[in-house]
Amino acid sequence: MDLTGLAREAFGGGRRLAGTERLRGGSKKGVHRLLFEDGATAVAYVWSAAENHWPGADEPADDTDPLAHASGLALFAAAHRRLTGLGVRTPRVHLLDGSRSRFPADVAVVEDVTGPGGESLEALLERDPRAAAPVLARLADTLRVLAEDRASGWGKLALLDNGVVSKGSSPAQLVLDRALADLAEAADRDDRIAAARGRLAEGLHTRAAAVAPRDGGYGLVHGELGPDHVLVDAAGEPVLIDIEGLMHFDVEWEHVFLRIRFGDQYPSLGGTEELDRHRLDLYGLAMRLSLVAGPLRLLDGDFPHRAAMREIAEYNLTAALALVE
Repeated sequence: MDLTGLAREAFGGGRRLAGTERLRGGSKKGVHRLLFEDGATAVAYVWSAAENHWPGADEPADDTDPLAHASGLALFAAAHRRLTGLGVRTPRVHLLDGSRSRFPADVAVVEDVTGPGGESLEALLERDPRAAAPVLARLADTLRVLAEDRASGWGKLALLDNGVVSKGSSPAQLVLDRALADLAEAADRDDRIAAARGRLAEGLHTRAAAVAPRDGGYGLVHGELGPDHVLVDAAGEPVLIDIEGLMHFDVEWEHVFLRIRFGDQYPSLGGTEELDRHRLDLYGLAMRLSLVAGPLRLLDGDFPHRAAMREIAEYNLTAALALVE
């Protein structure tokens, strides 16, 4: 992919592009590091059909479903504006372009946080958990800021701001409906889920019945905030990436994902005393089923990192079955 024109548009003729490298991890957009002759770097996001590995990615998105795949420049731009306004660190933007007049896709060029002195929180936790402790504390502060930004409705930020009404009578009902669909899809692909389908469905319905209506609005939720979606800059500040799915929703949805992805480090992120236990129970089982059905669905396409997806599906399949034993 020739990103020379894009680099010139972002930085002008005074900085010459020496090369590019594809960064691992993107399943809905291309992520490319721009390498300049003066040693500087930046990151380009490319939202195109060729860079989206999910089956059915070319079909129109359901704007009323906050849990539908989040991808695109409009969602990114809206999320970036809100996070920046709240003082939440995310990569600084050099260029946003949805005109497709200079490049045949929606694109953004942003700060390369993992350049000199930076890395992902996932890498830092593996390398030096003690050094990661203050970053986790700052991330806990970030989560509180997000949770306190309330709205009366739920949905993806850009769509909610434009008056799009989300489907379902509540986030809990939406999660239940999605989980039952994920269960059916996973059962078609794995005999172990098929054999336990009745128990899993009963577990979902029982947990959903225990959830009471919520007053007080809905906080901001990233949706996939694992340590791989948090970068650490040279100053030790956490930097949120893959922000297109930012939405107002039950914060318990965020926390079940955090608990899965951060494991033993999760207590450092705080906030558990303010969370609703019944929502955590429902969302915990629903999230496990989502993390089975989603990776198996992704493997129907041409996603290149197939072994990792199989491991995610297998791990969460075992966890889901354990919840209904």
